[in-house]
Order: sequence, then C-alpha cells, then structure tokens
Amino acid sequence: MMSSTRSFLARTLMWVGIACAATSLAPSRAGAEALLVIEAESGRVLFAQNAGYPWYPASVTKLMTAYVTLRAVKEGRLNLDTPLVVSSNAVAQSPVKMGFGVGTVVTVDNALKMLMVKSANDMAVVLAEGVAGSIENFADEMNANARRLGMVQSSFVNPNGLPADDQISSARDLAILARALIRELPEYDYYWHLPGIRMGKMVRWNYNTLIGRYPGADGMKTGFICASGFNLVASATRNGRRLIAVVLGAPSSAARAMKAAQLLERGFNSNSPLSWFAAPFGTVESLQPVAAAPPNLREDMCGGHRKRPATEDEDDVVANNNPESPYAVFLASLRPAKAKGAAPLQQLGEPVLVYTGTKPPAAGSQATTDSKPEKKKSAAVKPAAAKDKDNAASESEPAAAKPKRKATADKGSAKDSAASTVAPGDSGATARKPKAAAPKESTKDGGSATAAASGDGMPAKPKPKAPKPPPMTITPAPE
Repeated sequence: MMSSTRSFLARTLMWVGIACAATSLAPSRAGAEALLVIEAESGRVLFAQNAGYPWYPASVTKLMTAYVTLRAVKEGRLNLDTPLVVSSNAVAQSPVKMGFGVGTVVTVDNALKMLMVKSANDMAVVLAEGVAGSIENFADEMNANARRLGMVQSSFVNPNGLPADDQISSARDLAILARALIRELPEYDYYWHLPGIRMGKMVRWNYNTLIGRYPGADGMKTGFICASGFNLVASATRNGRRLIAVVLGAPSSAARAMKAAQLLERGFNSNSPLSWFAAPFGTVESLQPVAAAPPNLREDMCGGHRKRPATEDEDDVVANNNPESPYAVFLASLRPAKAKGAAPLQQLGEPVLVYTGTKPPAAGSQATTDSKPEKKKSAAVKPAAAKDKDNAASESEPAAAKPKRKATADKGSAKDSAASTVAPGDSGATARKPKAAAPKESTKDGGSATAAASGDGMPAKPKPKAPKPPPMTITPAPE
C-alpha cells in the first residue's frame, strides 16, 4: 500500500512538472500543439498547454455556425423544418461537401446533420444564407456572439472554416464555445454526437472517431486545413460529469483522437486523493490570451516531404488500406476497462436518415445526392437580401465563399478534406453495397413487394444493416 502511494505521488509530481513547464513555454516549432481539458459545468481547467495561442480553427468553426443557427431557431427566426435553397455560392464551396445542385431544397435540421457529421462546407453556406441572408451578415452574427461569450481571440469571416487569414480562434475560445453549446442549448445536444448519416445507400460516419468508440464520448467536431493541422473539440460524460477536450495542430487524425482521449482520461482521473497537489489553472475564462500570429503548419501538413497529402478522411484511408497499421489497431481494439458511469456505446444507434426536400423519402425509395428540389406545398426560403450584392464565390477562388476580407492563409490547399460526396467513407467505415435480394422480376427498390411480384413464393432476403464503426479503446496518458 505504501509503495502504491509513493508511486502515485511520483506520477503526480511528474505531471505537475510537465504542467508548469507547459504553461511557461511558447510553441517552439511550427508543429507545436495546443491542448486543453476543462469541466463543462464549472469551466475549471484541468490541464492546459498553449491554450491561449491563436490558431486557425478550420472546420471546428462549424460549432459556431451551429450555435448561431440554433439560437436563431430558439428565437423563432426560423425552425428546424424551414426549407432552405442551395445557392450557387454554396455549390462553389470546396470539399468536403454534399454536392447538391443549385436550387436543391434542404431543411435546417438536415443541413445541421450534414454539417456536423459530414462537415459539409456547402451546408454551412446554406445555413448562413438562410439565417442571415449572406455570408458577410452571418459572419457579423458569429463575431457578435463570440464577443458576448468572451471569445476574445476569435474572429470569423466564413461559416465553414475554409482558409482565410482572419479566421482565427484558440483552444481557450473553442472550449468557451463548446461549453456554451452544452449549457445554453441542451435540447439540441444530439447534434454533437450523431454517429453517422444515411442518404439512400450512402452512409457517412462522423469524422470524430471517438464517437461510438471511446466510453462516454458525446461530442463534438473535428477540423483540418493545411495551415491548422488536425483539430478536435471532444466531450465525454461519466457519472454525470462532463468534460471538454480541445486538441489543435495534431500531426494526423489518429494523433488528435488519441490525444483527446488521453486528455479526457486524465481529466476523469483528476478527482484522485492527491489531485489537490496539481498546479491550479483556474477557469477557462481566466486563461491568458497570447498576442501572437497563429502558427501556419502548411509545410508540415501538406509539404512535399509527405508520402500522402494530409486529409480529413485519412482515418478511412489508413485503417482500410493497412489493417495492421498502428491506427487501424487503435480503432479496432483500443477499449479501456468498462468505465464507471460512461454511457453505453450501443445507445448511439444507427446512422440517421437525411434527405433533400421537405419530407423524408417513401419507404423503399432511394434518395440520391443529386435530388431535385421539391415544388410542393411549403415554399423554400431563399436567402434574404444581403448587404453586398456581390455574394457569389468567384471562379478563380472557389475555396472560400468570397468574404470581404482577403483569404490567403492557405491558398490553393483548402483541404478541409479530400473526400467528396462519392468518397468511399468518412471515418473508418464505408457503406457496403447490398446484394440483390430477389429474382430478376423484382423492382429496382428491392422492397418487400419483390417476392410477391416474382410469384415464386420465396421471401426476399433482408437488406444488410449499415456497417458500424469498429470499437475503440484508449490507453490513458502516463502519469
């Protein structure tokens, strides 16, 4: 017992030394990361490293897009069933995107699901124009909400996080935003932990690989552009205690998932008898912002030295092409002993149905990604009048949605992901093509009427279920 206590004390002293060093050192190289873990309820900081340094948020920006949109819903400016129209401005966005054509109708609810799971850049613009009339107006709302929340280092010029010099945040500010989403909008919490989306035969899994694998994981959003590296805001709950972890600038999607999991493990283990001995960090609002330019990791992430360009969907590429790779093993087998109080993984359920138009497709029909807009009953809400008529993205710069400010932080790379609507998968899993379930006389849809139509009395084979992501376990950070 005495030996165990001494060992625990030694580990605690080690972490105290690391924490003290981390708070006093600036990022010494381009690849330095920003790390932060806090309690969602109290805002108490459990660990912080470079949390006050400015950073390009990439698609983590979409947390603010969802926040502004859901506040508009809560205020009655629109509702989740409000139909929105895909504009030419939305179509011009760089991948990752859904790829719908101009005029396609999408409800606010479906656009949010595509935004949070697929990280669809076109859906971010659809929501921005539907809520505020233009990207510029929506960015003004994003910045106003950031100031109100105390996100003093954040500025936004677009709703999707595509490269722009003035699109900046920090681990501190993103933790404040995540906390506001959890505390102010609890009725919409399910948007942060959707395991995947299903549209006809297409299945896309959440880029946040902690969802469905890490015990208790319940949010929130990933991001990547060459300038930022791999970013992740993650949350998890155990025994009613919810933590928020922020990782910015990780060298790969695998690294960001593992670092976030280690931060969460460390946070959940912070209530040990000797945790009082750790250096206090205060609350997230008390973290001191650092006046510096955000690091540009473009060369590290997308330079010529890499055998394969970094992309948001590299989880799927690495795990599927090499099942013996460290990350594939990490996804397939890493699962800690059942954590007390953690939400059971099976309750996350199957990928949720999304669709174009205002009504879900009839049973047995297959929705396609190029669905035409509906022209029934409710009229689609077209973007309101914008402050600036020149709101369409130029052909020469399709990466961003032509904000008023210059977008040059990551010219030409605009790689929130290399995946497109027809990409094989988004997060370590792919949609399997169902086998034919009936004789030649069956209908294309392969519905329950197939057997009856064939007249041979043979029952139709059941359709295979959409594949689930492999389980995952996390090895706690050494103490």
